[in-house]
Amino acid sequence: MKSREVVQKHIEISVSNEERFQGHLVLINYQNPIRRQVQVHQLESLDSLPSIKKLNKEMLLEKQCFKQFHALLKACEGMDEIVAVSAYRTKEDQSQIYQDCLIEQGSDYTSKYVALPDHSEHQTGLAIDVGKLKSNIDFIAPSFPDTGIYKSFRQHAIQFGFILRYKQEKESITRIAYEPWHFRYVGYPHSKIMEENNLCLEEYIDFVRQYRYSEEQLTVKEKDMTIQIYYVPADKGTSSHIPILRCDFYRISGTNREGFIVTTFSKN
Repeated sequence: MKSREVVQKHIEISVSNEERFQGHLVLINYQNPIRRQVQVHQLESLDSLPSIKKLNKEMLLEKQCFKQFHALLKACEGMDEIVAVSAYRTKEDQSQIYQDCLIEQGSDYTSKYVALPDHSEHQTGLAIDVGKLKSNIDFIAPSFPDTGIYKSFRQHAIQFGFILRYKQEKESITRIAYEPWHFRYVGYPHSKIMEENNLCLEEYIDFVRQYRYSEEQLTVKEKDMTIQIYYVPADKGTSSHIPILRCDFYRISGTNREGFIVTTFSKN
């Protein structure tokens, strides 16, 4: 969802409850399938920047995710050594990948590394698999070492709103095996909070639920900005009323569950 400028001391907006199913913080996993498909106008082709190394042509990412991915590659100086292996997938793409992996690798391997159709983050355009640029690249499990440029990519990722989505110690929660190549865009400062508290996305959404508009908000203080985050449960019916703290601008994301996460930004 786009940022919206705020000039009042306090406002309340009305949003469709369908918006619970979109935004940078949507949770897609084995329990929470995609309920709203990403639209073509929300996607950007990686081909628009020839400097990005790609495994295939016509790869797409959600526009903000794409912008930050490019900035991340530049920041870690990985443009010539890191390849984009897999980005946005349609449901049909995911179905084919799942079936092919079943045939080639078997059910145990497939269940660890490939999500069922409509349960894959790749269908949101917010997930990117990256790999070490070399002659032979494994599409399902590309090599992405924890050294050199690749380690630098990981270290810079948080600053640009990306998280390592499937950590080894979170396998019991995510139900996906450790994937050092799979990064998910959630936006900053959510990426920072998740990393500092060692929370996967499932845990983070539950963590934010304890912060409400009328009570204490989750607050991040930057040098020139104060950021406040809080959860708003969806109203019954077709729309919800969302209160917005006084701020310079804000963002709202659905969770793909029963509510919204509001992030407000106030210049110091």
